Amino acid sequence: MNNNNKNTQTNRDENHFQINHNMKFRYDLQTFMNNARTLLNMGKFNPKHFKIVDLVISSNKLPGEFDGYKIVQITDIHLGQWLNKEKLDGVVQIINNLEPDCVVLTGDFLSYQANEYLNQLTDSLSKLQPKDVTLSVLGNHDHWTNPEAVRWALRNAGVINLDNDIYTIKRGSDKLQIAGVDSITVGYDDIKKVESKLDYDAPAIMLAHEPDFADTTAKLKPFILQLSGHSHGGQFELPGIRTPIRGRNFRKYPVDTYQVGDMIQYTNRGIGTNSFWFRINSFYEITRITLKTKKYHLN
Repeated sequence: MNNNNKNTQTNRDENHFQINHNMKFRYDLQTFMNNARTLLNMGKFNPKHFKIVDLVISSNKLPGEFDGYKIVQITDIHLGQWLNKEKLDGVVQIINNLEPDCVVLTGDFLSYQANEYLNQLTDSLSKLQPKDVTLSVLGNHDHWTNPEAVRWALRNAGVINLDNDIYTIKRGSDKLQIAGVDSITVGYDDIKKVESKLDYDAPAIMLAHEPDFADTTAKLKPFILQLSGHSHGGQFELPGIRTPIRGRNFRKYPVDTYQVGDMIQYTNRGIGTNSFWFRINSFYEITRITLKTKKYHLN
C-alpha cells in the first residue's frame, strides 16, 4: 500500500472512530429535535419558507441544443429533523411546477437516523418529474448514517446516484455531461475515476456535496459549473460578515456564486437543517439553473 492509500485509510479509520464515538449523542439529539418540532407544531408545509433562486450560467462551451436547459437543485434535506415528509412533498411539488429538464440532489438526505425515514425519502423523491433525469451524490451525513441504505432509497425512487461517475444527456449530436463525486469529507471522492470517463469535447457540470472541491474540479477544462451544498449557507448571515460560520470543506465557498478559474461554483443554502432548525438571514433554497450558450446570448 502506498503512502497516499495509507493516509486515506487512516483518515477513514479516524472518521469511523469519531462517528461511532458521537453517534449515540447525535441520535438522541435528533430524537429530541423531532419531539420539539412536534410540540411546537413546526411540521406544516408553507411554500413561503422556501425561496426559488434563479441562476443563469452562460458558456461558449455549451452547444446550441442545450441553450435554455433548466436544472433544479436542492440539497441538505436532512429528512426527519426540521424538514419532515410533508415539507419534502411540498418542495417536490414546487420543483415539478418549475418544469425542469433535470433535477440534481447534492447530498445529506438524512442526518443520524436511517430506518425511520428511508421509505419516506423514497416515496417523496419518486414524485419528482423532470423531463430527463434526477441525479444525486451522497453527503457526509449519508455516510455517517447508512450509505447503502440511502443508495437503496434513491434507487427505488428512480434517482441515479453518481458515485464518482458521469451521466451524459444527449440532444441530437450534442452532449452535456453531469458528473458526481462521492463525499469528500469522508474521503470517498475519486476525481481520477471521473476524469477517466470525461469527454473533453463536451461541457460538464460537477455535483459535489462539499463546495471547496471546486478547486479540484476547475482544473478539468470541460467543467463549466459545480453545484454543491453542505454549508447550509452558513445558516447565519450577518451584515458585513455574511457567513461567520465556516467549517470543513466550506471555508472558501460557503454560499452563493464564485468564479473559480474558468468555472462557476454555486453553493446552495439547502432546504433542511442539522443541529439547529433556525436560521438568521439564510433562507431555505431551491435553485433553478438556466444554461445559456454565449454565442447566442452575449449578456
